[in-house]
Amino acid sequence: MQFLADLKAHNDREWFVANKPRYEAAHNEFLQFTDALIGEIGQFDPGIRHYTAKDCVFRVYRDVRFSKDKSPYKTHFGAHVTSAPKKSEIHSRAGYYLHLEPGATMLAGGAYLPESKWLKAIRQEIAYNTTTFQNILNDKDFQKYFGEMEGEKLKKAPGEYPADHPAIELLKHKSFLATHQCTDVQVLSDDFLKHCGNVFRALHPFDAFLNRAMD
Repeated sequence: MQFLADLKAHNDREWFVANKPRYEAAHNEFLQFTDALIGEIGQFDPGIRHYTAKDCVFRVYRDVRFSKDKSPYKTHFGAHVTSAPKKSEIHSRAGYYLHLEPGATMLAGGAYLPESKWLKAIRQEIAYNTTTFQNILNDKDFQKYFGEMEGEKLKKAPGEYPADHPAIELLKHKSFLATHQCTDVQVLSDDFLKHCGNVFRALHPFDAFLNRAMD
């Protein structure tokens, strides 16, 4: 966490090269934590067990080609664990996202702007099984950690559904997201791994519903 805070204050190549050993130590610590987290998630979602942290952790280097912000490095560590069969398909399934950043750590999951085929399938699944999906969203553990489902929405009903459909507000979603914010105190506590496991266990039925749409 201290390395990431320092990187945010000195986001340039000269500083990064001079502090490369610190980066490597922090990165290795994050890899170890992510491997332990995969073990926790695997207890209730065995479909992710074929991955290791190296398959799921994102690079620290930013792609600045199309960005006004030319800062060369991300100021967070991120990992996305899913049940996709291949590493290249990791964004094709709802999974478990860990974003570690001083003052802005987040545990999240769901489907972010799923491609059209998946989006259509999710909406169909919601339309057919509205009560099941509502029960997932209203579950006490989901409410405890995530509150309401988030994500971009259409202003009008999608073309396949009437405006008076009983689930129309859910069907308007273009993204289906659940996010849980963590304080730095939580991140630095001895039971942070256990906390992540509890949060993601509460997330699992939500992810499973979204993935079932394409199964």
